[in-house]
Amino acid sequence: MIRVVVVDDEELVRSGLRLVLGTAPDIEVVAVCGGGAAVATVLAHRPDVLLLDIRMPDVDGLTVLRRLHAGPDTEAPRTAMLTTFDAEEYLGAALHAGAAGFLLKDTAPEQLVHAVRVLADGGRVLAPGVTSTVIGGFLGGRHGTDAEHRAARLTCRERQVLALVGEGLSNSGIAQRLNLAHGTVKDHVSALLAKLGGLNRVQAAVLADRAGLVGCLSAERPGQPERPGQPERPGQPERPGQPERPGQPGQPGQPGQPEAADRAEEHGRHGEHGRPAEHERRDRAAHPAPGPPPGTTGTVP
Repeated sequence: MIRVVVVDDEELVRSGLRLVLGTAPDIEVVAVCGGGAAVATVLAHRPDVLLLDIRMPDVDGLTVLRRLHAGPDTEAPRTAMLTTFDAEEYLGAALHAGAAGFLLKDTAPEQLVHAVRVLADGGRVLAPGVTSTVIGGFLGGRHGTDAEHRAARLTCRERQVLALVGEGLSNSGIAQRLNLAHGTVKDHVSALLAKLGGLNRVQAAVLADRAGLVGCLSAERPGQPERPGQPERPGQPERPGQPERPGQPGQPGQPGQPEAADRAEEHGRHGEHGRPAEHERRDRAAHPAPGPPPGTTGTVP
């Protein structure tokens, strides 16, 4: 069950979000409150996801977010800022404060439920109405080459994970896409965020887009088949015009001594003293060896 806290200064907004999220069987809204009670409510309920209004009259969402992340013994929940189209000046500050996404208050119910699930799984969410603002303004006008240089510090696998973070995938989605364990993906995400200077997930997603990694995963995906025209190394046939050289028994193709059958055949042609075998047979016929005297047996007494 995903536990959610909703913080907004308008009672109507709080009630509406509670009603929408209450329709999901795996989501429970454990508390709703205004900005003044936000920090105490979050610490009391320890939710998985916090939906936090970015502008409130008593205590604004940025202050709440900074206080939650400043606590040494507390882990801030995954936080999406609730915003409107006229709050663009707060987006960069919210990213620096640790926000994991932005949602418009008039987000469709099914999109809101999906966003909460993505946040709980470690992902990030950006409402279409604020995506262009975040991508265009967060990095302070830096050129894409700067983002490319920062991404170049990562390993090939970390760049693949970063590209999928930029596509908005959660850790589970990345694990499925890359055929990795969920814990392995979490380790890669933590490592790449640290290498990029301690960015949060949304900031890393923006950098991935500026570096041109989003949508280019296939270019670096491991396990690709070899390029056409390059046959596999094992089992390559002999080159034409190069006959196999004789070798020792059990070692074809290696130069060595002639085999035993070849030596026996050679001996049969030339005899014991290097003379042709036919000449030796003629010599034996002309000069037979002396035999035993007549009348004697061939046995020795």
